[in-house]
Amino acid sequence: MRILILCHAFNSLSQRLYSELGARGHQLSVEFDIADSVGEEAVALFRPELIVAPYLRRAIPASIWRQHTCLIVHPGIVGDRGPSALDWAIQEGEQSWGVTVLQATGELDGGPIWASDGFPMRVARKSSLYRHEVTEAATCAVLRAVERFSAGGFVPTPLAVAAADTGVRGRARPLLRQSDRAIDWRRDDSATILARLNAADGFPGVADRLFGEPCRLFDAWPEDTLCGGAPGEVIAWRESAILRATVDGALWIGHVRREEGANANAKAFKLPATQVFAAQLAGVPEAPLAGAANNFAAAGRSWQDIRYEEAGPVGFLHFDFYNGAMSTRQCQRLLAAWQWAQQQPTSVIVLMGGRDYWSNGIHLHSIEAAESPADESLANINAIDDLAAAIIGNERQLSIAALQGNCGAGGCFLARAADLLWARAGVLLNPHYRNMGNLYGSEYWTYLLPARVGVEGAQAIMRNRLPMSAAAGVTAGFVDACLAGDPDAFRVDVARRAAELAAAPDLAERLHAKRVQRQGDEALRPLASYRAAELAELQRNFYGFDPSYHVARYHFVHKTPASWTPRHLAIHRDLGWSVPR
Repeated sequence: MRILILCHAFNSLSQRLYSELGARGHQLSVEFDIADSVGEEAVALFRPELIVAPYLRRAIPASIWRQHTCLIVHPGIVGDRGPSALDWAIQEGEQSWGVTVLQATGELDGGPIWASDGFPMRVARKSSLYRHEVTEAATCAVLRAVERFSAGGFVPTPLAVAAADTGVRGRARPLLRQSDRAIDWRRDDSATILARLNAADGFPGVADRLFGEPCRLFDAWPEDTLCGGAPGEVIAWRESAILRATVDGALWIGHVRREEGANANAKAFKLPATQVFAAQLAGVPEAPLAGAANNFAAAGRSWQDIRYEEAGPVGFLHFDFYNGAMSTRQCQRLLAAWQWAQQQPTSVIVLMGGRDYWSNGIHLHSIEAAESPADESLANINAIDDLAAAIIGNERQLSIAALQGNCGAGGCFLARAADLLWARAGVLLNPHYRNMGNLYGSEYWTYLLPARVGVEGAQAIMRNRLPMSAAAGVTAGFVDACLAGDPDAFRVDVARRAAELAAAPDLAERLHAKRVQRQGDEALRPLASYRAAELAELQRNFYGFDPSYHVARYHFVHKTPASWTPRHLAIHRDLGWSVPR
């Protein structure tokens, strides 16, 4: 069928549905919901048989839903209505939740039900639940609804009938406002505060004050051992996070955003907490991780963005960076952890990344906040290149990049620097840079990508600008294996396969072949020359006359609303059809 995806932005859920529907042979086009007239024009041009709306911030106009079946993806159980479904569920401690696919009508979230799917809730940030449980449930429900529509004859269930079993849980609820999210540090316990911060993570954050300044709080993590100080007081810091006392313990806060107008010199976008309040933390004690292993050993339930663990001959290096962004400092620290892990008595090292993201490459927010974004861009690229070079040059162990979560831009090629790349089914890769102002990119992609997919395949991937599923990555030759979709099952599968490689009788031969291949490649063309050529192109992006990269980064960081849909998504604008009169 021709299916139009109408969405506020091409977010992770929209991309997943785009990939899944495309893999099933549907012809797809995307339109951002910018204005009623824009949506109406898209419908007139594409003439869709069905409209799917996975992520909207306002109602579809009657001029569209009266003429076409429009399936709305609502991140709530059957009967739940309102714009803050998942926020309320997290903040109120729901034990189970779900996703409902309903038909657009004149009543917001009140149309008949085409499909639904449920999941158990875990204690996690809203953004994490959205990227995992919500996305998986939405994918199952949307595919079921599309099949029902395609087959014909299905009669969706009226909301009142479908919601009867959910009782008070499935009800209309208002927008969750900052007054509902407010934290009373003198009274609220850690669990209550964590639930409020988790419910607001990603957007909009919780309005609060730090060091007397109004700001929004994000990225919370519980602390089991460190405590003391008056509730609400910042009692310690570690790398990019600060530790704040509660009435019964303490919580780490990883990211903050100063309020607009609060400080004339403030950067009013989300940044690491210690970066925003560096001056105020001068008198606050640092709380480095205790123990051996260069502070990379797992430290229980305490905030730790890099940790290392071993299972026999296999080492696992975890790096859980918020939103997958890797700053210069984080790349340098991860390089130190990698170099330390190489010296351990293992034969396989697995680069696990984080649950939500493996890596999205350089840290655009930290770059935007720098005194010279161009200089910081170059420093960040060099730091991630150093890490990629170290992974490529490792001769002692087999290296595996195990993608639990999504991966984008330079993160994709950092993952490809490993000997093997395994991805969880459901993971999305965006192995290209052009969406960021035609950024050329580095991470040795000009060496790594053609070797895997050929010159023409590499050119196709870099031009594509569309998400790639794990299965499609295997087909293209970019990914070596697509493993279990369930995150826990994926980790078990990765550990088993890595152990089998470590115990395989041909391990020594594989390591020898790896060394010979690298030496042959180096003799043919030194690795340093690939880097030099990539950096020469990037110099133009960072310092040249074309400001596209800097403009695109600014709009990305400041979340500027889209004013048009990119043409590679809105194919209906290139079909050559005319709008019917």
